[in-house]
Amino acid sequence: MSTERNSAVDISPSFIEGRIFRPAYTEEMSPHQKTRQIANPLRRNVAIIAHVDHGKTTLVDALLRQSGAFRANQQVADRVMDNTDLERERGITILAKNTAVHYKDLLINIVDTPGHADFGGEVERTLSMVDGVMLLVDASEGPLPQTRFVLRKALERGLPPIVVLNKIDRHDARPKEVLNEVYDLFIDLDATEEQIEFPVLYTNARIGTATEDMGALGEDLQPLFEAIVDHVPPPLGNPEAPLQILVANLDSSDYLGRIAIGRIFNGTVRLNDPVAVLKLGGATEQTKITKLYSFDGLKRIEVERASAGDIVCLAGIENITIGETIADIEQPVAIPPVAIDEPTVSMIFGVNTGPMAGRDGQYVTSRNLRERLARELVGNVSLRVEDTDSPEQLKVVGRGELQLSILIEMMRREGHELQVSRPEVVTKEIDGVKMEPVEDLVIDVPENYQGVVIAQAGTRRGVLTKMVNHGSGRVRLEFRIPARGLIGFRSQFLTDTRGTGIMNHLFAGWEPWHGAIASRTTGALVADRTGAATAFAIFNLQERGEIFIEPTTTVYEGMIIGENSRQRDIDVNVTKEKKQTNMRASTADEAIRIIPPRLLSLEQSIEFINDDELVEVTPKAIRLRKRILAANQRPRRGEE
Repeated sequence: MSTERNSAVDISPSFIEGRIFRPAYTEEMSPHQKTRQIANPLRRNVAIIAHVDHGKTTLVDALLRQSGAFRANQQVADRVMDNTDLERERGITILAKNTAVHYKDLLINIVDTPGHADFGGEVERTLSMVDGVMLLVDASEGPLPQTRFVLRKALERGLPPIVVLNKIDRHDARPKEVLNEVYDLFIDLDATEEQIEFPVLYTNARIGTATEDMGALGEDLQPLFEAIVDHVPPPLGNPEAPLQILVANLDSSDYLGRIAIGRIFNGTVRLNDPVAVLKLGGATEQTKITKLYSFDGLKRIEVERASAGDIVCLAGIENITIGETIADIEQPVAIPPVAIDEPTVSMIFGVNTGPMAGRDGQYVTSRNLRERLARELVGNVSLRVEDTDSPEQLKVVGRGELQLSILIEMMRREGHELQVSRPEVVTKEIDGVKMEPVEDLVIDVPENYQGVVIAQAGTRRGVLTKMVNHGSGRVRLEFRIPARGLIGFRSQFLTDTRGTGIMNHLFAGWEPWHGAIASRTTGALVADRTGAATAFAIFNLQERGEIFIEPTTTVYEGMIIGENSRQRDIDVNVTKEKKQTNMRASTADEAIRIIPPRLLSLEQSIEFINDDELVEVTPKAIRLRKRILAANQRPRRGEE
């Protein structure tokens, strides 16, 4: 549908002379970037970065409310930026998202970023769109691994930070100590003197208050708005120079197709302009801008033109991917793409070959699997897909177990069936030495559990590097541990600490191979025939170990139905029914009492399996199985 010209909004502002432009996205400036740069005084582009669960999305909610983005009577859900089912269910941000708020005569573009280390790629690429960052730190927990990661990326790009100590209303808040820890972190990351002279605000994002005085109660978020205006520089660029837009994010629409989201570094773009797309491989494609949008609150508004410094959405460009440049058709100059850290964990995704394949899913073939992973690669820059010896299996390499399990969960909800292997770490050889990824592991537990946690980490080649006791009954332990030592560690850790422990980890670098690490020490209870599980059989098997299924669950030969309490695998008949006779037994009236089964989630299933086992994932079920289903063809664990 065509749009009338007078129905669109013109967002190109008047520009004023600015300081010399030193773009953070490249070390060597291109000829077009050496042109006179101009500041856009009516814009601010800022990203909110922090560790997971420190309050980024809640703070964005408060900024939107107090900027007038919602009507007075409008019903708005909490964490409105977390707009996917998975984000709402898990309470975490998975995808970076853009919004914009008005403050006085300014338009402030805000990027809400994920806080989990596995989604660090989302943070890395979105930093190319902004001129400053708000670093949120929990006033009780202090800086955690992802705080270090996102801050390091921001400092490397020369972005000025605003430090926000959030959750100051917590009973265990310790803002003075946390602020000192933040200063230590800046010094540890070799921040410049200008970067260390950051403004500090104390906020309660849940009720929407901010203050510059630690001892005073804030009334609203105006001090935070003022800090953004004063300390985040206006975006620089020359609106008269040839067009340069770096694509940092993607979206899609049923009507418009793929939508590119990026920042205009130089030039001006108009509706229906012909442009050149500079592909990552070096090729150049010509196309036309069919729709042009700007952000306003949670909405996108159609605009007729936008200039240097604006963050815009462009439709009409087929097959565009993140990192490519939309440039002037006559003088195309590419912007170097953002460097993304390497992925460190791999899993094998394969076609479901189990006896129950094809019953639940809509997409079950290897072609469906390849097409879905190819679509994921378009918008997920921290993911890699490689071929294997089998055409029905693909190797998917990502940042961590959580990132890969989120992808699997998304696929099963879309109707895909697949089976996945145990995660493995990616290794590489440097100067003839086998190197593996290591992680910084930070654990927060009650004091009486620190012994068992240190022992468990030690069995996984973890080395305790720091121990801090803040006097609140909890202790913080920091380890340097191989990434493969963390596979399956979370479930064991939660069991050992009775669910009271908190663990976070972050990729720290590559080190020489640390040696063998023991995998799961217990065996599996494996079904030896096809049928429906009975309460009678489960009751008799409870002594053997922990059961994973409920009565009436359909099983097949080779399917794992529980965990054996000993090391070896046992083939069991879980479909056995009670013999019926015409004799009344003394125990006939006794009720069968079944211990509630341990129903494993997708992440728990992936952590549980060994190398000879797989997780079968369908839209309606998650099953554990042996690679070799037939009992007479596979070696049983503990008897090899």
